[in-house]
Amino acid sequence: MNKAWIGVVLAAFVASCAGKADGYSVDAKVEGELDNGTKVFLKTTDSLNQLVDVDTTTVENGVFSFEGVQEQPKLHYLMLEDSRGNLPFFLENGKISIKFQKDSMNYARVKGTPQNDIFMEFLGESRRMGERARSMQQDMRVASQKQPQDTVTMMALREEYMELQEDVKTYNVDFAKNNPDALISVLIMGNLLMSKALPTSEIQEMFDALSPEMKATEPATKLKEQLEKLKTTEVGSAAPEFSAPNPEGEMLALNDIKGKLTLVDFWAAWCRPCRAENPNIVSVYNKFHDKGFNVIGVSLDSRADDWTNAIAKDGLEWNHISNLKRFQDPIAQLYNVNAIPAAFLIDENGVIVAKNLRGPALEQKVAEYLN
Repeated sequence: MNKAWIGVVLAAFVASCAGKADGYSVDAKVEGELDNGTKVFLKTTDSLNQLVDVDTTTVENGVFSFEGVQEQPKLHYLMLEDSRGNLPFFLENGKISIKFQKDSMNYARVKGTPQNDIFMEFLGESRRMGERARSMQQDMRVASQKQPQDTVTMMALREEYMELQEDVKTYNVDFAKNNPDALISVLIMGNLLMSKALPTSEIQEMFDALSPEMKATEPATKLKEQLEKLKTTEVGSAAPEFSAPNPEGEMLALNDIKGKLTLVDFWAAWCRPCRAENPNIVSVYNKFHDKGFNVIGVSLDSRADDWTNAIAKDGLEWNHISNLKRFQDPIAQLYNVNAIPAAFLIDENGVIVAKNLRGPALEQKVAEYLN
């Protein structure tokens, strides 16, 4: 949990640094034995999110430094030769001071520039919650290894862990809302959007509250594009039209099978939660098909045999289509689907009336519309 946020919550303030002509200086001190001449690599990510080299230096008597000019603040990493791990920080114009243990780079102390200062504030609380999570996981292992298993303790720990997850989300949301001038807030929003931890509308409100300087940054521009794209599949929007081959190779379009109410179900043979939900969809389909309820399954499989075998095994008697391209499927991209199961309920006018309903919630919504 902690690592996930460390990898996301990284960036810098544009407004405070963009006008500096002095550039940046990174002065670092390594605590612990390290041979003189050990290489240090300064890296960042390219457009494909792959690490690329920016600069290289060496450690002498436990210290090293980098200098240059950074056009726009951006996430960078320090990596030591022949060492695991990396040290993420915000490279921005100004004087950046770093201290760390060579064997625990993630616990570095970074200060001297606005973005790194706020990053340390955020990361401090994130680390504490991460330590709580690791302690719970250790306690869970101990309880599960007892003979017989300590089921009372395990149940209590599960509940406590769920509460901690909610605390983590609340902390991140509040931090982003309370820091509209920080690019860290933009990156938190991006993570919340990707993980679907908040409704898109709430993330849009948080984005709208950002300062003009933050909205002009590259991550904010990308986030804005994602939010705009998601509006096309929000409840109340017209469902995008699509077509693809059915198992017999014939093209089938959404318009061809649209009923009074139609479920567009994104699934795959390899997706266990999808397969677990299939019996519920079968039940709803059998109960309401005669009243105008239709289903079209959009498979994100890559092998036709897996797809058709799963259809037969699960008794899915509705229409099916697939381009056999997993998440590169153009329909999945059209509907902004990056995790499955995912489903969209569409009325007879082609308007999305609900999303991602499962279990009793699906039957209840279908009954409301058709009864």
